[in-house]
Amino acid sequence: MMNASQAATHQAIEATWRLESAKVIACVARLVRDIGLAEELAQDALVAALEHWPIEGVPINPAAWLMTTAKHRALDRLRQDVLHARKQEELGRDLDALEAHLVPDFVDALDAARVDDIGDDLLRLIFTACHPVLSTEARVALTLRLLGGLSTEEIARAFLLPEATIAQRIVRAKRTLTAAKVPFEVPQADARAPRLASVLEVIYLIFNEGYAATAGDDWMRPALCEEALRLGRILAELSPHESEVHGLVALMEIQASRSHARVDAQGQPVLLLEQDRRRWDRLLIRRGLSALAKAQSLGGASGPYTLQAALSACHARAQTAADTDWFQIVALYDALTQVAPSPVVELNRAVAVGMAFGPAAGLEIVDTLIAHPALANYHWLPSVRGDLLAKLGQMEAARASFKQAAGMTRNGRERALLLARAADVGA
Repeated sequence: MMNASQAATHQAIEATWRLESAKVIACVARLVRDIGLAEELAQDALVAALEHWPIEGVPINPAAWLMTTAKHRALDRLRQDVLHARKQEELGRDLDALEAHLVPDFVDALDAARVDDIGDDLLRLIFTACHPVLSTEARVALTLRLLGGLSTEEIARAFLLPEATIAQRIVRAKRTLTAAKVPFEVPQADARAPRLASVLEVIYLIFNEGYAATAGDDWMRPALCEEALRLGRILAELSPHESEVHGLVALMEIQASRSHARVDAQGQPVLLLEQDRRRWDRLLIRRGLSALAKAQSLGGASGPYTLQAALSACHARAQTAADTDWFQIVALYDALTQVAPSPVVELNRAVAVGMAFGPAAGLEIVDTLIAHPALANYHWLPSVRGDLLAKLGQMEAARASFKQAAGMTRNGRERALLLARAADVGA
């Protein structure tokens, strides 16, 4: 059993790893050009910390200690490869040049060196982990593992999947990147746009799973929202001139500002128009509005993430639900359907139309979506329909829609909410 000092040391190691692991892996990957090997070497540095820190104490600069140890492991590995390939003389000079950056008194020297290249290394890691050669599921798992600092067990728990399934996804993703010889680099300008779209898609997917959990007993998974926000903020710092990066950050900041108001004391969901807006986080709203202004100033007002952030901003600026500018929201949804058309966007537009022009107008749009194959198992379709029917006084049909929605969701909290709404309209 650990004493208090040992426990404090292990907490320091865990905190340092969570904060610094992405930077360490990114830096090592630049040296070895292999993400799987870079993670392995970074893990070796973590093991070394677990061995040395409880005995020698936590270093003055624990992040630099981890970075230097991992770099030494990388150089040792490169040296072994050199010897194995019988190319000592040719590659030895390169190794000596790399090793010259590692000085015995590394704390200050390494921090100074990291200022120059760590941003680029992180950006390379983000683009590599989110490479389109991987499936979306693999990108999410690998991103959370490498950039979020989450363990395989934590990722599996977050997505309610067996740990072995997540482990296989991560291993296959690394192998796929290696086999495809994906370069550890930020793409050239002409290839950056589609790759950036992939990166943003993964980060937003992670945030959405945290904001409204697909399945399980919890309405939200705050840890996933926090990780997605952290990744988005990193990307915004590393890509200051990309409007849609700031648009995504704005969207996540504003959405996250409502987290405390989205559940009651019993953990039950509270819908947007019923939330106590005094519980919204004003700091996150200010950050979100600032990021939105930045995105718009960069000429990205018509980007899909920036438009969604502008939609969220309409709610954030309204002091009460009654103050919401639904006509502006409809106009923004009209713009969003032009740049990112989808049946889900159209369903959300139907809600806004129902609020601005009456439930009959909203229901007319919803009824055109009933046969859409992409929404066949989407529980929010019958849920929205039930709400509009209830407002029109068609209580029997509304109750049936809410029950249909409850039978489609895999989230326990959502199911309870929908069944409660079915009971309310039947009362």
